[in-house]
Amino acid sequence: MKNEVFTNISKIIERDSKATTYKFALLRGVIDIIQDNSPYIFFSNDRVNFPIGLLVEKWMLYYYPIFESSEYIPQIKGETNLAFVVQFKKIISEYNSIGGFSAFYNDLKNKGIPKNLHSDFVSLAKKIKDTITRMPMKYIGRSISNDYYSIFRYESGMKSKTSTGIDAEFLINNLGTFSIPIDYYEAFQLLGSFISGQDSILFKWAEFSVSASGKNLSIEKVVGEVLKSPITERDVAESKQIFKSILKKEGKVYCVWTGNPITNYDVDHVIPFSVWKNNDLWNLLPSDAKTNNQKRDKIPSIELIERRKDLIFHYWNLLNENQPHRFQKEIQVALLGNNIFSTWQDTAFKHLQRSCNYLISNRGYAEWKI
Repeated sequence: MKNEVFTNISKIIERDSKATTYKFALLRGVIDIIQDNSPYIFFSNDRVNFPIGLLVEKWMLYYYPIFESSEYIPQIKGETNLAFVVQFKKIISEYNSIGGFSAFYNDLKNKGIPKNLHSDFVSLAKKIKDTITRMPMKYIGRSISNDYYSIFRYESGMKSKTSTGIDAEFLINNLGTFSIPIDYYEAFQLLGSFISGQDSILFKWAEFSVSASGKNLSIEKVVGEVLKSPITERDVAESKQIFKSILKKEGKVYCVWTGNPITNYDVDHVIPFSVWKNNDLWNLLPSDAKTNNQKRDKIPSIELIERRKDLIFHYWNLLNENQPHRFQKEIQVALLGNNIFSTWQDTAFKHLQRSCNYLISNRGYAEWKI
């Protein structure tokens, strides 16, 4: 297994399009099938093959509770719906009166889908299969390759097999196969459960707490509390207001990324808050609103940071002059470590570059250049 496969997986998760949840559902489904050690998996040369029906089944089980929920849970950006939501809601509506999600699962795995729902179920299965093969399978990997189907390959030539009913076996026998490179299979086999959650540290933590409570708590409740950030929106707003008050006294303000003078500006997190929950003053710099919107959750390139070095130092010095105690405390912990503060500028700047390079090269976050 090549080490670059792990980096590529990270890039796919962070950089590939996030217009819908399709990518996440595809990766989760493949990982779950591998972790189940499905007997339908077979090897051919340097690729590993799976029945696409197994993936369709996984998607049905993932999306059923989401579409059934009384609270709207967005799965796509904008005003449109997922491609198969209409077909799925027909099935959900029918099962509402005969046992809901659990009944659907039991029928799918054991009893078979009722005859009066065969047509709607087959229509849903085909729509999900078409969505998987034409969308996430086609585009996953575009952040690391210009080719379509660069990782997932849909094999449409599988002949239909006879099934005794309409159930999971029917899906497996009639929807063809897909394949992935063996390196990706081995990576998902090794680390898949950590990626998808069942063996992740957070899941195990929550599982322990639920058990210790005598099962008076739920996994969902514990995970929600464990993931709480100590930094609130109010804290972010206060930090930005400190910077704005300093800039107001300074007079002229320049966009840290373009160098252009600006009157209306955003206070931008250099390393995005969504990536690193860091609200330190050194990580906040003024940016033109349009430029900041283009940057969004991307990581500034090492070259861009180098080009803007003088302005970064200018704003860091302003912060140090106006908020010395907080600024020095924060930058010491985040960027200086054991290095003495007397040489703080170059040391902090180099560590900032190293941090951005790590996030881009190792963690797979999108690089931002101007």
